Amino acid sequence: MHVGGDAYGSVRVNPRRDRRSARGARTRRRGLVIAGALSCLVLGSSGVTWALTNYATTKIEAVDAGVPGSRSSTGAMNILVVGVDKRDNLTRKQQNQLKLGRETGERTDTMMVIHVSEDHRKVTVVSLPRDTWTTVPGKGLHKINAAYQLGGPKLATRTVQTATGLTLHHYVEVNVLGFIEVVDALGGISVCTPVPINDPKTALDLQPGTYSFDGVKALAYARTRATARSDLDRIDRQQQVISALLNQALSGETLTNPIRLASFVDTTLDTIRVDDALRGDLLGLADQLKDVSTDDVAFATVPLADVDYKTPTGESAVLWDKEAARELFRRIAADETLVKPAKSAKPGKATPTPAASPTAPALTVAPSRIALSVLNGTTITGLGAQTRADLQRVGFQVPEVPGNTPQKDFEKTVIRYGPAREDSARTVAAALPGAELRPQESLGDRIEVVVGRKHAPAKKVTVKETAASPTPSATPAATPTARTATDNICKK
Repeated sequence: MHVGGDAYGSVRVNPRRDRRSARGARTRRRGLVIAGALSCLVLGSSGVTWALTNYATTKIEAVDAGVPGSRSSTGAMNILVVGVDKRDNLTRKQQNQLKLGRETGERTDTMMVIHVSEDHRKVTVVSLPRDTWTTVPGKGLHKINAAYQLGGPKLATRTVQTATGLTLHHYVEVNVLGFIEVVDALGGISVCTPVPINDPKTALDLQPGTYSFDGVKALAYARTRATARSDLDRIDRQQQVISALLNQALSGETLTNPIRLASFVDTTLDTIRVDDALRGDLLGLADQLKDVSTDDVAFATVPLADVDYKTPTGESAVLWDKEAARELFRRIAADETLVKPAKSAKPGKATPTPAASPTAPALTVAPSRIALSVLNGTTITGLGAQTRADLQRVGFQVPEVPGNTPQKDFEKTVIRYGPAREDSARTVAAALPGAELRPQESLGDRIEVVVGRKHAPAKKVTVKETAASPTPSATPAATPTARTATDNICKK
């Protein structure tokens, strides 16, 4: 699969079919694949084979997580998905291959709450940072990922319910190391990183760009914390990988290939444990979800107030923004969507924003307050370093040494930016005549200048700041935000 090209642009998603005549075996298979793909990575699956219900029921192990279940597969529901790191059954060779330590036992590597809307046409996935400092019932204050170690699935469920205020109806537990075989069963996935990653612990050494990974590499990419925002960046990568898995699982390459489809479903069944009620009604839930597309799956992360909290025990942890988190979970409990409907546009084409126009809003952020990075998108040696010096000359902060993009065919210079940095990006565009602005969700609060062959020298920009505006920082926004799986897929 290749769902990206230098990490920007758009992706085509097949439109939903409304005609009942088209809902046959293929839509049933599609629904079951969705149920499988949504939990993969956190990483696994709640899917079942499309025809052999009894086979799935006997193959999946049940677990008592203290959840009430639900009377049927209809209605809104909340599912706790816990990724558990189980190493006891690994050989020394496998541990070395995966760059794992020698520890035994089980620990939660990832925690997510999946909300299925009442009409089963929307799915919301909320990532819970593993370093969340919270109350573990009966155990006092701990990081949220300690709940499983202290009391297993039941205590993990109680802890998340206490923290979120949500009723959890079902529980899915995934062995994240089994995720390797799930990715390989799909033929691999493609991911894109907007920043360099150099992590000796996972043997990852990546420059910004798009990469095709097998299961081992995909797991390493999803687990590494070797970037500026550590676990918060890791959550973004995990959501990106889930989106790539979902996109690949719903592709024609999988749905029309019985061997690949069977291999994907079979391997996911081996990676999970679920509560008994869900185990008995997976087929019904999958049938309810058969019309869900990547446009209908939204990803969110709990808003944070402190990303560098020092606990009384000396650990580094994160604290939720209580008010914003309460609002996020209130909206989920009320079955409200977190993502605005996408504006209609021609599929397959991203519309670049003009770098500057006579009617553009006034610039509000001065170059001296803008930090950015530079990537050389051409084969011209030294163009990145030259552009970096040029931007520094006119007042921008460019602290990092320029990198290179995997693709070397950029004609125009492109300014890529996270949505929160639009005002700053307009200042950069004003300083680089002829450049194009491209918003990119995965960049978060970063700005990148990809230098093209027809690059013009930077010019000085004067900004009249009427009021002090907050300096962009790596601290996550308090307001609950979300993006769809379609937005999350690597784009070109």
